[in-house]
Amino acid sequence: MKKSARFYSGAELVAKAAIDAGCRFYGGYPITPSSEIAEFMSVMLPKVGGTYVQMEDEIAAMGTIIGASLAGVKSLTATSGPGFSLKQENIGYAYMAEVPCVICNVMRGGPSTGLPTALAQADIMQAKWGTHGDHPVIALTPAYLEEIYELTIKAFNFSEIYRIPVMLMLDEVIAHLSAAINLPEKESLVIKDRRKPSVPPEKYFPYDTAYGDVPPMANFFEGYRYHVTGLSHDKTGFPTTDPELVQADQERHLRKVNWKKNEIVDYEYYLMKDAEIVIFAYGSTARAARVAVDNARKSGIKVGMMRFRVIWPLPEAEILKLCGRAKAIIVPEMNMGQLSDVIERYAADRTKIIRINHVGGVPIHPTDIHNKIREAL
Repeated sequence: MKKSARFYSGAELVAKAAIDAGCRFYGGYPITPSSEIAEFMSVMLPKVGGTYVQMEDEIAAMGTIIGASLAGVKSLTATSGPGFSLKQENIGYAYMAEVPCVICNVMRGGPSTGLPTALAQADIMQAKWGTHGDHPVIALTPAYLEEIYELTIKAFNFSEIYRIPVMLMLDEVIAHLSAAINLPEKESLVIKDRRKPSVPPEKYFPYDTAYGDVPPMANFFEGYRYHVTGLSHDKTGFPTTDPELVQADQERHLRKVNWKKNEIVDYEYYLMKDAEIVIFAYGSTARAARVAVDNARKSGIKVGMMRFRVIWPLPEAEILKLCGRAKAIIVPEMNMGQLSDVIERYAADRTKIIRINHVGGVPIHPTDIHNKIREAL
């Protein structure tokens, strides 16, 4: 029997997908335009035996999901720009301690308090470089409601597979969009869990690379006791200042994601087979770009789009290839050029880069993009 479609908002889909992925803890602090995610989690989690905690601030909220994850519980927090900024120190701690968790950032305008309830794509580079030091980053950018559900589950899977915090980067439009959709049957979902140790507690080391770049992770309160710190550490988890150990560990952190990049990158080509003009886009802006491509094609203009479902890591080889063949590259985004700065480095002097940068809280209209397509002719 075919399942009937029902209405969901983007925020509700984040909550539903998180729970379907096995999330049983939410630690958060209300902040527009992400507060609905917290609201839905507060209703849904108790029904499945989970725990919802509203903390006194964003810093503490990030701390709670790290603690819950160390205890073996898949964990989520949601925030927006200013809260994302406050979370960065603890996000860095989660990277260093290799604690899986998911941070959903519903982006709004900035800097500072910026545009509290309005659209932006202002935190793309913050997701990449928000906390100090070198660390691997996985950040997903859905553009459609079905993708919010799919990519939220994927975010939890990535966090468990690679033992890192993973970013789910929505923009305000995507989080507040509502539509009737069909979700996949739960039985068809692929859910990943962290690899647990196969040795008894007395032989376990939390960062033992003898088992690979992603060491097995024991849960607290299951007989395993180990040290967790934000300091550089050896395989026991205790601090070290040995230059060779620190160097090797930093390289391992980056390698565990970079060497698996082909399993992480995710993008969609739209009408790219004969495209002479290429649009790079993500999130809600990609929806406008798709309409602009369709309209330009009706006029005989050979334009296509590469849409990023995962913004970090980027598919570098594919971008380089397109920059080498395109007559022009157009990058529309709701910021002052965070992705386009990166694309410009790939393009070098091989093609023309046309930027569309809006920060007023109003979506980029398909006409704005269509006009730039004509300008590129």
